[in-house]
Amino acid sequence: MTTFLHTEEPPAVPRPGFALWQLGFRPFYLLASVFASVSILLWALQSTGRLAAPYLPGALWHAHEMLFGFALAVIVGFLFTAGHNWTGLPTPTGGPLAALAALWLTARVLVLTPWGWASAVANTAFPLAAAIALAIPFVRAGNRRNYFFVGLLVLLAAATLAVHLNALGVLALPAWAGIQLALDVVLFIVCVMGGRVIPMFTNNALPGAGAGRRPWLEQAALGGVLALLAADALQAPAWLLAALAALAAAAHLARWLLWHPWTTLRTPLVWVLHLAYGWIPLHLALRALAAPGWLPPSAATHALTVGAIGGLVIGMMTRTARGHTARPLRADRWDTAAYLLVAAAAFVRVLGPLALPARMPDAILLSGLLWSAGFGVYAVRYFGVLTRARLDGKPG
Repeated sequence: MTTFLHTEEPPAVPRPGFALWQLGFRPFYLLASVFASVSILLWALQSTGRLAAPYLPGALWHAHEMLFGFALAVIVGFLFTAGHNWTGLPTPTGGPLAALAALWLTARVLVLTPWGWASAVANTAFPLAAAIALAIPFVRAGNRRNYFFVGLLVLLAAATLAVHLNALGVLALPAWAGIQLALDVVLFIVCVMGGRVIPMFTNNALPGAGAGRRPWLEQAALGGVLALLAADALQAPAWLLAALAALAAAAHLARWLLWHPWTTLRTPLVWVLHLAYGWIPLHLALRALAAPGWLPPSAATHALTVGAIGGLVIGMMTRTARGHTARPLRADRWDTAAYLLVAAAAFVRVLGPLALPARMPDAILLSGLLWSAGFGVYAVRYFGVLTRARLDGKPG
């Protein structure tokens, strides 16, 4: 059993060779971690008027980039890596993987320029290209169980296109409709993958933990998120959104408790995932309260984005990088520091403004600094891991 804080294991000696383009997690985890750290600084500069945003201004740029920049990069990196394992067939590597990374980076630059149509094309093309690249091995292997991931990437492409067409004056949609759709899609992806891996990782790391699943509860939890997604897409009335969110919150709370999160407190590589997933029922409960106007919607949004997505991303990026580079599946002190920084960012961003509304600017600034530091630690700590060959000499 691991301890809460670990001493660093003896350093392994990486084999020679540049390996950034050998598997999808490598470039996209590195890009996502650097972008997560730097983009918060760009957002601070925008919000204080020190950086002009001629195309997607202010909070819309921030929301767009956290979803279609940061979160989507991690999702694509994870799916390319998992897709290779699920099918036994190759996902993009080498030149094609580098081209996809370049397309993602181009989209991040263009969204800061006045070239709205170019930005719209690049941002829509990236999830579509990723969907095609993922569909090829899925179809060849007949991996129907995971076809829906291809559809979700296409749906994210539609969501970002809606944001851009609204900004360009082509579509008269509610200003944040595309953002809300993307939030719901990412929430569903997180819930699916969390349900697949968190109980398994818990039982593997802690024999006797007894993390369990109930088929009916799995269906209720995932179905509740899909129902909320459909209600958002149809612009359902507030009372219906509140009811659906409350029911989904109850289902996800029951699901999380079945995984016995209290058994993981001495194992950072596992508790980080449980802590992050615990933000999902809280996010849904806050949405239920925000729909009729009883709480500000930003609390629910940041419970999802900073708490759940941020926590699961930092946890899965460390575990995936370790597992797929033949390193021990144990969090060292740097990993644990990154977990704590991102977790603190979530608590400050969500609970700070609720407890002390007048201090919201201070809470936002402190949360941003904690978030930036957490992902900065990951980028520095894992740069060598992600760019060098596996320790065991195997491909990947």
